[in-house]
Amino acid sequence: MEKTFSEAVAYRRSVRVFKDEKLNDETVASCIKNATLAPTSSNLQLWEFYEVRNSKTLEEMTAACLGQNAAKTAERLLVVVARKDLWKKRVQANINFLEEAYGNKKESEYTSREKFALNYYRKLIPTVYVDFLGILGLLKYLVFNVIGLFKPVYRQVRKSDMRIVAHKSAALAAQNFMTGMAAVGYDTCPMEGFDSIKVKQILNLPSGAEINMVIGCGVRDDNGIYGPRFRVPFSEVHFIV
Repeated sequence: MEKTFSEAVAYRRSVRVFKDEKLNDETVASCIKNATLAPTSSNLQLWEFYEVRNSKTLEEMTAACLGQNAAKTAERLLVVVARKDLWKKRVQANINFLEEAYGNKKESEYTSREKFALNYYRKLIPTVYVDFLGILGLLKYLVFNVIGLFKPVYRQVRKSDMRIVAHKSAALAAQNFMTGMAAVGYDTCPMEGFDSIKVKQILNLPSGAEINMVIGCGVRDDNGIYGPRFRVPFSEVHFIV
């Protein structure tokens, strides 16, 4: 029986050693689909998921993951990739979706709310994402901060800021995946210890792609969890204001 959300969250641990046991392909695919339902900045969905099953590729990935047991013993790996470089394509996909949802009307027939939604993708998103060697981003940052002296304004407009936005969305999707896997009794281990250049080479990714994390997947071995769960006291991280 599939676990409740709270049960899945409590069950999920970073498992370092997995059993030699096969996972169901359809079940894992369902968990990846759940990952794509995660919240994402401006609905741009700047992510990709590479499910590594091939034994030779798994060996190469294990080496790229610095020989970690969580990669070495994994039945498969899921590589979560941030694709900020695809923002133009994703913007156009949102515009196409909205135009169809609104009935493919003439421009003059759109309501003010519909015009606002379309202009968000036609004008605002390009204003934030367009950059040239980081120079435009710095200029926008300075302009927006001057405006911020007089009223609240969005300030994360530099190239580095937009990278962070893409990685935050990718991480939210990864959490959806790991919680979903826990719900069906499967285990995962998110890894940040890897050679990102080698991982990109193994997966034949373009230069604009960035590795968010590599997730080992399988069924936990009896000694797969290295110790009891530690969390700092809740009172130290929770504040009511």
